[in-house]
Order: sequence, then C-alpha cells, then structure tokens
Amino acid sequence: MTETTSENTLKKPLVFDGTWEQLLDDTNFLSVFLSDVLEEYVQKQRWYGGKASKLKYIELSEYFRIQQNEEVYYGLILEVNFVEAFYQHYFLPIAFVTDDSFAEQDKILPVSIDGKSGHIIDAINLEAFRKLVFERIITSEPIDRTKVQYHKSNLLEDNAYESSRFMGLEQSNTSIIYNEKYVLKFFRRIYAGKNPDYEMSRYLSEKRDYKNTPPYLGSINIDDAGREIITIALMQKLIPNQGDAWDYMLKEFDRIFRALDTKKLNLKEIPETERFLKLNINDIPPVLIDWVGLDFLKKIQTLAKRTAEMHIALGSEFEETAFTPAHYNGDYEVWLKNRLLYQFQNRLNTVENNLDKLDDLALKMAKEFLDKKNLIRKRFVNFDWTKLKGQRIRVHGDYHLGQILVKDNDFYILDFEGEPESTIRDRKVKQPPLKDIAGLFRSFHYAIYTTIFNNLNNYNNESEKLFEAGELLYNYSIGLFLGTYVSQVRDANLNIGYNQERIFLLKYALLEKAVYELGYEFNSRPQWAIIPLKGISNIINN
Repeated sequence: MTETTSENTLKKPLVFDGTWEQLLDDTNFLSVFLSDVLEEYVQKQRWYGGKASKLKYIELSEYFRIQQNEEVYYGLILEVNFVEAFYQHYFLPIAFVTDDSFAEQDKILPVSIDGKSGHIIDAINLEAFRKLVFERIITSEPIDRTKVQYHKSNLLEDNAYESSRFMGLEQSNTSIIYNEKYVLKFFRRIYAGKNPDYEMSRYLSEKRDYKNTPPYLGSINIDDAGREIITIALMQKLIPNQGDAWDYMLKEFDRIFRALDTKKLNLKEIPETERFLKLNINDIPPVLIDWVGLDFLKKIQTLAKRTAEMHIALGSEFEETAFTPAHYNGDYEVWLKNRLLYQFQNRLNTVENNLDKLDDLALKMAKEFLDKKNLIRKRFVNFDWTKLKGQRIRVHGDYHLGQILVKDNDFYILDFEGEPESTIRDRKVKQPPLKDIAGLFRSFHYAIYTTIFNNLNNYNNESEKLFEAGELLYNYSIGLFLGTYVSQVRDANLNIGYNQERIFLLKYALLEKAVYELGYEFNSRPQWAIIPLKGISNIINN
C-alpha cells in the first residue's frame, strides 16, 4: 500500500494494490485507517456515545463478511479506548464504491483499490447493502451455526425486497424501513452478549404473544467463537402511529394548562389527593374531570393497563432462567446499594461543580440537595431485602414517554435496550416492576414542567399557580395510573408487594431516577436541572 501523509488522508486517496477482499488483512492500511481516518470520522457521528470523554485510540476488535454470492461488505467491530481508562465497542459496516453518486453521504475515505478509485463509505447508506441484508434474513435457515447468524421469525411473511429508506434521525442506532412494513434497527454501540432489546422483543413476541410492542421478525447476531453472541441488528414490524407519548402528553398538558384560563378554574375547589393513593375514575372530583377531560383520564388508564400487561408477560416465565421471577436477596441488595451510592456521589460532585450555572429556584433547590445529602444517602442505604415480599422480574429498564408510541386510542411500548449508563450485565438484572413505573412517573413530571417552562409567556397565570396546578395534575394522574396498574397485576398474581412495600419501592426508585437525571441535565441544559431537583425535593420532604 502507498501511504499519503496523515493531514491529507481525506483529500488524497490511499492506494492499495490488492483486492477489496484482502484490504483488512493489510496492517499498513489498518494503521492509517484506524488512527488517521476513523478517529476523526467516528467522533462526528450522531451514534457515537463518547463525546463527553477524550478518545485515546481505536482498535479493530474484529471484522466479518456480510455477503451474498460475490457481493461482499465488511462489518467492523471497533474498540474505542478513552484516556479515562475505559472503552466502548461500535459496529460500522463498510462498502467500497467507485460511483461518486453512491458516496454523497458518510464518506469515510477516498481510496484506490486494485487500480479502481472510489470511496469507503458506511454501507448502510448503500441500497444494495440494505437489500442484501434483508434477503439474507428472509432466506435464513432455522438453525444457523455460521459466524454471522441471520434469523427469521415465522411472522415475517414477505419473500421479496421492494424498498428501503432511513427511518429518521436517531441518537444511538440506525433504523431502516423495509417495504414500508418492517424496521431493521442496526445497533451502533454493541456489547458482549445478546442485546436486551433483541432478547426482550423476541421473548415477548414468541413466548408471550404480547400485542402492544412491535412484533419480533428477525435479527443478525455474531457468534464470537462460541464465547458470546453479539447482537448487531433487530427487525420488527413497523407500527403506524401518531407519534410518541411524550409529544402526545406535551400537547395534552398544554391544552390542560390553557383550560385554567378558559374555565376560570379555582384550584382551591379541587381537593388534594394523597400521593401514591390508588384511584379510579369514580374517585376523581367532577371539577377536575371537567378541567382535564375524561378522555385524558381514560388514556392514563389504558397506558397503565398496557404497562401491567407487559410486566405480567415478563413475570410469567418458569423455564427460561433469563426471565424467571426472583425474590429479593442479599446479593441484590449489595449490588443495588453499591451502584446507587456510586451514582449519587457522582451527581453530588456534578451539582457542587455547577452551582454557578444556576439561579433563583433552581439554585435554592440545588443547595437543598447538597444540604440534605446525608439524608438522601441514608434513603439509599435504607434498603432491607428481608422486609420485601414481592418479586423481581426483567423490566424495560428505561421506561419513559418517549419509548411509547400512540396509535389511535392505544399505546405500544418500544426500545428495551435499558438504561444507557448501565452495563449490559446490569441491564439484565431482575428488578422490581415498580422501577419502570417510577421511570414513567418521572416522565409525567418532566412533561408537566416542560410544558410550563416552554409556554410561560403564553399562559395568563403566574408560574406559582401553574406549578400548583402541575403538582395537582401529577398526583391525580399517577394515582389513577396506580389504581389500574395494581388491580391488573394483582388479578394476574404478579406479586409486587403489599401497599407499604409498593410505596417504599416507588419512592426509592423515584429518588434513584431523579438523581440519575441530574447528570444529563447538568451536562446538557443546567437550567432544566430544576425538574429533577424538584422531584428529589418532593420525595425527601414528604
């Protein structure tokens, strides 16, 4: 291979005298490709999750062919090492194209291979690659023992490729819509082991026939020499929808806050309800029903029912050990406390180092958070597994309104990858189902306050009244949700604990989630830290 200088790597083609099939065996090419090219390219990608850390170097962990007959592409597993002494793995499929019209997007490197000039590009941009992958899935054998294992569900009916297109902008993965009926999600950040999204989707579809998640249709996994199965792609049915529940709730809450003006509502007429008290529609004061609308309240109940059905499905397995319910024990308690105390100390440091970015109520609440750090730490330590009688199950793990699709009057639950900061092992730990409920309740809280902050100038009421209305709305919404959810899981004999246990676990998980949220807010939009700080204040002061 003839090398150019590194500063001209992207301007002058690298010249390689061998064939495309020999390219990745050339150590000189790999040295330039990994250090001079991919280090810069990877850091510019939306799916790259290491932007907050300092990249040290990239290694090629392994590569494999993605091919059909004589058509060959390569899948690269890149190990990105950081100065902070940790690493992440990413999946990057590459193609060599000689026609510049195919290289308009995601050009990685100009290169001349065996006398032919062209570009190495991200293969997902190439329709021929997308077609090949689809055809490999639909023609896959039931048992595949090759390195690159394609799998097809019985629910995948099409036997011909028609079309493919990008689904839209995504932060961490790349999804392709096929034949306007299916979605193939390529996981960009990958892990040793089956991706939880693949694992949960396949289980819910094939073992439990759970209807309110996109059905599992196929996948691509890599057999790492018998050591691990690494998931790189998941295919599911495309669910036509009206958007996600986050956008839906923002519109609903905006309508509700505007109704404060139009209905001349006196909030004192609405009795306060005890937080976490189970409610049904008959328990809701007529004045509140008139304010928020009966349809909104019924939607909350529907979402609660779908969530309960998900947990019932996940808690009904007695053969496959990855999904069999478990009781609380000492090992879980130690794991939980170690994890949360580490995270709490990290967030304490973050708040202390960013007080200068806050003002007014946010600053006041941040100081309260620091003043009461010992109380919060004690709350996390005060977890005694011997007092808990409920069950732990596999849970969604990152359950919020953005992971839920709205279709007509129903909801569909997506994206079972789990909490982004957690290790793949931690994401598969069986947890109390109420951890998911706490995540959703925090999302309700976020949606309420996001609506207020985004529209302060559009509402006639002072922020103090809006906050009061928001807390009232929040308490009734979660009470109504709990009334439906607890009834559903109890009727299905899923043991989530007695009432005091449920409230303890909810408060514990809500505090955990709000502390977790501080990291994101201080790293991206410090003024919004008031929302998780308010959530923390609500828990420690009640």
